[in-house]
Amino acid sequence: MRKDLDRLMEERGLDALVVSGSTYGNPSLVYLLKGADVSRGIVVKKRGEEAVFIHSPIERDEAKATGLPLIDMSRYKFMNVLEEKGSHLAASVELYRRIFADLEVQGRVGFYGADDPGRAYVFLRTLDDALPDVEVVGEYERSVLAVARETKDADEVAQIREVARQTCEVMAATVEYLRRHRVRDGVLVDDDGSPLTVGTVKQHVLRLLAERRLEDPEGMIFAIGHDAGVPHSKGRPDDPIRLGQTIVYDLFPRRPGGYFFDVTRTFCLGSAPPEVEKAYQDVADCLDAVIAEAEVGVETRYLQQVACAFLEERGHPSIANDPQTTEGFVHLIGHGLGLSIHEEPSFYDVSNNTQTLQPGHVFTVEPGVYYPDRGYGVRIEDVIWLDEEGKVHNLTDLPKRLVVEMAG
Repeated sequence: MRKDLDRLMEERGLDALVVSGSTYGNPSLVYLLKGADVSRGIVVKKRGEEAVFIHSPIERDEAKATGLPLIDMSRYKFMNVLEEKGSHLAASVELYRRIFADLEVQGRVGFYGADDPGRAYVFLRTLDDALPDVEVVGEYERSVLAVARETKDADEVAQIREVARQTCEVMAATVEYLRRHRVRDGVLVDDDGSPLTVGTVKQHVLRLLAERRLEDPEGMIFAIGHDAGVPHSKGRPDDPIRLGQTIVYDLFPRRPGGYFFDVTRTFCLGSAPPEVEKAYQDVADCLDAVIAEAEVGVETRYLQQVACAFLEERGHPSIANDPQTTEGFVHLIGHGLGLSIHEEPSFYDVSNNTQTLQPGHVFTVEPGVYYPDRGYGVRIEDVIWLDEEGKVHNLTDLPKRLVVEMAG
């Protein structure tokens, strides 16, 4: 949580941190700016002090929404510096020298944000050489901001809950949209008699999202038949929607620039083959078994072990015994959820993953089994939140049913 930043910085020996760049695709900057509607800027936070936002003069009014102390970038006369220095690299180094002098930043300074890796490498090396009072620090695994972001406060959870409510509305409306279609020769058809396709369904979902001011930046999964058996197949747009085939519908929208939600349901229209019915029950039971083990202090990797052991006992291969399997349970049991669709905590079953579930964690639980050569796959996904007292909350208010009866 944000309140943990000073403690985390002290633990890592950081005197200050800098987050910069565009807010688009830059969740750490969005996090420190508390979701304010600005396009870019620089946040400087010294340990033990409030963060400061250096913003563009054309976004001065929007910047006020951050609630942070503000500095107008025009103070540093960057265009004059660029004219004097003759290159963006030298001018950028001089800009930071002026900012750090202004804010009295020195010591070990961590840098974060979203930039081209090579460009960032050149800039940070040059900056490190140019400023004798500053040691540039980089983090690779579980950065200070990643650790802060992985536990959510009440305001963050409230935002996730609202996206959850609307996401579940969209999924329910999508199923209703499907079941009200006419059927010809086992294929759903539109009013003009043409087959209903995956692409048409996705366009309908996008309209439902837009009506709720939700966006789909990562691209939803709506996959049928063989493609439902490939976990991250998004579905082929021209595939017709047929009765009796598994449809894996995985929707993970967000408020523009805000928090994500993530939910998956698998269903068949009209009827389901017996093999699919068994696989569905296995996955549903696995979901319940894993959630039952989720509590504060449990190692995250243990939930992966529970899922693999459960599904193996039901006769499905898993990556625990064969990391290269393309059938059965082939992925992680879940992932952290927040301003990124995938964030901490991690559920990798490796010995150096010592993460444990903590109050404030929001994460998915999504067991699945996949048999593309048999023409089906099944995944069910709910989102779990551990509150400050450690109580387990399922944020996914959406029924689970395999067979969806057609209205006609």
